[in-house]
Amino acid sequence: MRVYSIFTASLFFFVTPSNVCAHDSHHHHHYSLNHDQTAQIDNPQPNIIFIMADDAGWNDFSFHGSGQIPTPNIDALALNGMILNNYYVSPLCTPTRGAIMTGKHPIHLGLQHYVVRGASSGGLPLSEKLLPQYLKELGYATHMIGKWHLGHSRQEFLPTERGFDSHFGYWLGKQDYYSHIIMDGKDRDGNWCWGYDFRSNRSVARDVFGQYSTDILTNEAMTIIESHPTKVPLFLMFNHMAPHSANFYEPLQAPAENIRKFSDSIDDENRRVYAAMVDKVDESVGLVVEALAKRGLLSNSIIIFKSDNGAAPDGYDLNYGSNWPLRGVKNTLWEGGTRVSSCIWSPLIQNRVSRDLMHAQDWLPTLYEAAGGDINVLKGIDGLSLWKTFTIGVPSPRITMLYNIDGPYNNSAIRDGPWKLIQGAGKSPTFDLGAGEWDYWHGESGEESGNSSKLIPQITSSKAGKALVSAGFKLNVTSMQQMQEDARVLCNRHKDEVIPCDPAQAPCLFHVDDDPCELWNVADKEQETVQRLLSMIADLNKTALPTMSRLRHPEGFPRNWGNVWTTWEDDFDARIASEVSSKSKVVTNTLLVYAMIVLILITCV
Repeated sequence: MRVYSIFTASLFFFVTPSNVCAHDSHHHHHYSLNHDQTAQIDNPQPNIIFIMADDAGWNDFSFHGSGQIPTPNIDALALNGMILNNYYVSPLCTPTRGAIMTGKHPIHLGLQHYVVRGASSGGLPLSEKLLPQYLKELGYATHMIGKWHLGHSRQEFLPTERGFDSHFGYWLGKQDYYSHIIMDGKDRDGNWCWGYDFRSNRSVARDVFGQYSTDILTNEAMTIIESHPTKVPLFLMFNHMAPHSANFYEPLQAPAENIRKFSDSIDDENRRVYAAMVDKVDESVGLVVEALAKRGLLSNSIIIFKSDNGAAPDGYDLNYGSNWPLRGVKNTLWEGGTRVSSCIWSPLIQNRVSRDLMHAQDWLPTLYEAAGGDINVLKGIDGLSLWKTFTIGVPSPRITMLYNIDGPYNNSAIRDGPWKLIQGAGKSPTFDLGAGEWDYWHGESGEESGNSSKLIPQITSSKAGKALVSAGFKLNVTSMQQMQEDARVLCNRHKDEVIPCDPAQAPCLFHVDDDPCELWNVADKEQETVQRLLSMIADLNKTALPTMSRLRHPEGFPRNWGNVWTTWEDDFDARIASEVSSKSKVVTNTLLVYAMIVLILITCV
């Protein structure tokens, strides 16, 4: 398939011209901080390194207890930092990214239904002030690497117009890992809409053609870190492509040497390539942490690692990830689509497994407070700051969390304390699979690979592990093993022992603290709670903005713009203006000729 991929891309190159969201009642197990308490923080404003994987599953990182895909570099951060075991997102990429950037729930951005498409108009509302803009006001240098997916039809939607000093990456949702071409739907004649999508700021970056996405993005991250003036606080947002599926002709792509690592441990070929894609992300994290250590930045940094939504072991954007033992997949409101792997490392935070409730919208106020900002100036947002939860262990201010309200699909879910209500069935935006196709348990358990505690030596010898030690931070083996065990999600019963739930027929209710795998629908026994949560959803729905249009405009198709996805609305307006100008010149010149003829005739008479 690689031959087809590269051939298509080569052909392209020749033809292309130059408060919505639970107070946690769980007892917190505190661990040794593992940090050298003599380390001094010279700069009161910490560097913030925000790393996001794309469509990675709950069970795809070994810090959650499965040894099937070892992720020693990510584990070094997680097991010596804080594992966010009750962290939630939207079930799709654009809404999650919008919530992170604005501190608002997607229902208040119009992003609650779908994602930005290649030929879409608009994106994240221009009325919103974004996280990098807030941080710039606090003196931060702001850089973005990788996936944007928040609008590109006009230049004013681009990251460099919305608070980032630089952007190196792509504007749409996915692409071929080597050619950087994205095939985004078909036109009315059934032809694929395809085009190149890689940018250095606003310029098309053709020089990265043929290079693996994760490597390109990682090299840029290291360049930024190595050249960053250490007296200026750094905000680096690193949005990986991996392990999101690529185009249909070769959806899973990874270097052969990474695939070979899993030849003996994973039987399924697709899962093996997916594991290699995750492995490349883990290598990347190690290189970034190593670069921070070499620059002397680790002692005053916050490093966040997370996924944007659950994996797709089935259904939309299928990538063979695993959300096991959680229920559901990407683009569903089950825990598997919305509860994702996340951790945070910093000398400034407590070292533990946190069961404090957190949602994507909470990052903006949390990081703004961490950066020294006064959260009282953040008006009209839905997010709440958990910085004191991270640093001194106060309970999360989150009591209630809205998963989503999707009007067109008629599904919604909400959590209040330990209770979760879900109604309506997940549907596919692109395939007619019928309601409820993904409302089950999907993905590999990885149990045959054994417990991840055997991976501790890999953690201590990883680039990230060595970098932490070199910067004066101790790796406590006993503490790491205990955190691995505490981060496991246990279903308590076999999945066959379920109390049936069909949210397309009637709302389902789960006590997710005791039943994180959503096995036992207790709606019949808790009708008062059901009615209370339904009422909360109805009240929140009154505050929702209309959903962003899913309409694709033929004017935005790359074939109109040299086979490149571009700021087509600006370019289209400019083209129309140019055509109008040309036509007006012709009309003007014609009138002048007529006028001269008339004058000559009059003179002759």
